[in-house]
Amino acid sequence: MKHILSIIAASFILAASVHAQQEDSWQKWGPTEGLDAGGFIVRAGYVIGGTTPLPLPAEVRKINGFSPRGGVSLGIDGYRMFCKRWGISLGAHFFWEGFHTNADVKNYYVWLEQEGEITKGYFTGTNVTNTEMWGVTIPLLATLRMSPRWNVSVGPYMSCYFKQTFDGEVYDNDEGIGYLREDKPTGTKILMTRENPTPYPEDFADNMLPLNVGLEFCFDWKAMRHMNVFGKLDWGMTDIWRAEFEAITFRMYPIYATVGVAYRY
Repeated sequence: MKHILSIIAASFILAASVHAQQEDSWQKWGPTEGLDAGGFIVRAGYVIGGTTPLPLPAEVRKINGFSPRGGVSLGIDGYRMFCKRWGISLGAHFFWEGFHTNADVKNYYVWLEQEGEITKGYFTGTNVTNTEMWGVTIPLLATLRMSPRWNVSVGPYMSCYFKQTFDGEVYDNDEGIGYLREDKPTGTKILMTRENPTPYPEDFADNMLPLNVGLEFCFDWKAMRHMNVFGKLDWGMTDIWRAEFEAITFRMYPIYATVGVAYRY
């Protein structure tokens, strides 16, 4: 009987010790003061991604190349933990992001500029697109502490753009095919070559909306007492084009990921 009581007592002592160690770990990796405190996180990261139609249109037959443009994000989040595991944050993240893509297309409806005049029709060949955007994203996120060192956050965001560019050009593909059927798929054929690429109209960016809303997913890993490594994905839910814009017939959404480091105050 004495042995049984000794084992039970030792089990309680061990459980209490483990619990105390776990609580110490939560305190060590938690907010700077207490488990239900608030504070600020300053973030710096590299942005990759693009602005894309979803799903990819049938007119796009092959993606020849893709590369990000810009790629910088600087921001700050204010957070408040309501208990050991749950909290909320509100941030402001300034960004510069964009992309370059090269694709082979067939019967792709587009507006082009030739000798100062707008030509509309269905293009077959190679289509090159570039876009860059400067602005600020304001996320409102719910935070779950999965463990003392891992946080996961999700919630809505709104992006406000200070400057937007959108340009491109078309020419023949590697097989030498490059032409526009004017006005309709069976219209007059206009040949286009890479020696003399035909550009998009200069005012395309004027038809981009200055606001976008979507969902943000973020994770933080606490590498040091005040230093985090983080990754986040901003998935745009609204079209980048004004409703009356007819030059592009499909909706396009900004989808960008950021990886970087953060300092917790």
